[in-house]
Amino acid sequence: MHLYVHIPFCHEICPYCSFYKHKPGKIAQEEFIHALLAELDWHLAKNIRLDFTTIYLGGGTPSLLSAKHLEILLTGLDQRISFSQCREITLEANPSTFNLSKAQLMKKLGVTRVSLGVQSFDPEQLKILGRDHSPEEAIASYQVLREAEIPAVNIDLMFSTPGQTKQSWQKTLQQAIDLRPDHISCYNLTYEEDTAYFQEFLAGTYTDEPEKNEELFYLADTMLSAAGYDHYETSNYALPDAHSIHNRGYWSGNDYLGIGPSAVGCISKQRYQNLSDTAAYITRIQTLGNAIDSHENLDDEAWRLERLALQLRTKQGCSKQYLGDINPDILIEHGLITICNDRIKTTPKGASLVDSIVEYLA
Repeated sequence: MHLYVHIPFCHEICPYCSFYKHKPGKIAQEEFIHALLAELDWHLAKNIRLDFTTIYLGGGTPSLLSAKHLEILLTGLDQRISFSQCREITLEANPSTFNLSKAQLMKKLGVTRVSLGVQSFDPEQLKILGRDHSPEEAIASYQVLREAEIPAVNIDLMFSTPGQTKQSWQKTLQQAIDLRPDHISCYNLTYEEDTAYFQEFLAGTYTDEPEKNEELFYLADTMLSAAGYDHYETSNYALPDAHSIHNRGYWSGNDYLGIGPSAVGCISKQRYQNLSDTAAYITRIQTLGNAIDSHENLDDEAWRLERLALQLRTKQGCSKQYLGDINPDILIEHGLITICNDRIKTTPKGASLVDSIVEYLA
């Protein structure tokens, strides 16, 4: 079982991000944190057998919380779950939202992994992406995490962003390699609804270029693999023994509990999502104990398609049983997938086309 905790606060709203987030505004952070803990209490009271192996604090920008509020939250989680049973506790952070003192507190309170949202080391790209840090600030924040002796650090990067050149992406990748983080995530920009970028895409200002996506995808694969990173999932690279345990749980189909506004959870094929409104979320928790806004039961077909979509992204691939009645021969003939020992895997040629492969197999 895995726990996801959603912290929606951000300094700035990035134009490409579709996750539920907002500036702190008038929301009382301490009241919000107590609501998170109360929601967890509600779930634990319903199912006292919940046993968590990983915790992931995402957002938004969890590192935007003050040291005081981080301590209340992490201490409260530890009292309810006991971090000693967890194999990994990840906290998402943005550059310049923490100093050495806060980073040391994170480690003291049990954080074992920090995912740093760098996105690019190109100053012009950072401006286009709406980021409020410079390349130098990103490097300094990474070094702070290392000085604080956070056990594992991930760096998030993005490619195929507006105006990005192959040379710019190559320099960003090289800078990341030079820093030698334990893990690097390389996400292909997608134009999601309800984002400023999507409006630019509809207007024709920004375009999606499959050939460019493929070129930059393979550049990352080549450079990071040569530097000793294992390309273990479509967007993720890790040094030995540094794979994300939490994310692997999602891909494998493990149960997970989500708390916080807009958070999603799925237990025994029963999926739910919370209200996407922080003020309303707090009120609902204070009155009802939960903030579930919608739920669905995943039938066998929905579960099959989800396993196919997620596991085909991984190095291990997925079981042949998830093919159902679909004939994959044409994908094999085109060199996009292989089937060996009842496992379906994408080939190097098919790795960048995994979404299209899944769409065909669905």
